Amino acid sequence: MSILALDAEGLYLELLMGVRALFRPGMHLVGITSGGAWLAERLQRDLSLPEPHGVISSALHRDDYARRGMTVAAQTQIPFDVNNASIILLDDVLFTGRTIRAVINELFDFGRPAMVKLAVLVDRGGRELPIQADVCAARIVLPATQSLALARSDAGVFSFNVKAR
Repeated sequence: MSILALDAEGLYLELLMGVRALFRPGMHLVGITSGGAWLAERLQRDLSLPEPHGVISSALHRDDYARRGMTVAAQTQIPFDVNNASIILLDDVLFTGRTIRAVINELFDFGRPAMVKLAVLVDRGGRELPIQADVCAARIVLPATQSLALARSDAGVFSFNVKAR
């Protein structure tokens, strides 16, 4: 798929269908700041789930902390007991896999889940760790010199930002 053809709202509908098929009663949504948290918030509403979703940050477990420093992203907030929980982890863009590794480390700081599934809006390849999504709305190829991130308007409409790294 071409970067020019990426319709974030259309891909969100694909993600919604994939998460709906994966979701079982008692599962919890946890979104990675910030794009994944936006996805979790909207999925929570669109799936009419009664319990609140969680938000998780990778900041404290990143292996590139010295280079990136502390971000101003939201702090981890998990409003349920992680022990023995079944969790769907949500992110906007899967790239190297390092953010997912850091987030899983953060998640285990809160307890030991029974299961963690990964759902992403876009998989752009370029993996450096053996991590793959259980649900993925689109797969694209993007040069390593560019970054792709989900954006959200004040009205809650999703779009993508592409920037030079």
